[in-house]
Amino acid sequence: MGLLSTSEARENFSDIVNTVAFGKERQIVSRRGKELVAIIPIEELRWLEKFEDYIDLKDAKAELETIIENGFESWNAVKKELGL
Repeated sequence: MGLLSTSEARENFSDIVNTVAFGKERQIVSRRGKELVAIIPIEELRWLEKFEDYIDLKDAKAELETIIENGFESWNAVKKELGL
């Protein structure tokens, strides 16, 4: 994994894109020593998106199980409780 300053990234953008896309090497871009962004292969981004979807689905299923076990209030009841 490479660490580049923003000025290095700007000067070598085309080479960095090729390194990430074809060499599958992640790059981190920093400014004044602080890491700002990561440039990663598109396959890794797609994997991360699928993983986030999996986590969201898992959380939604757990919430649904809680509702099924404990019941739920109607929307009208919630609005009344909130004074809407």
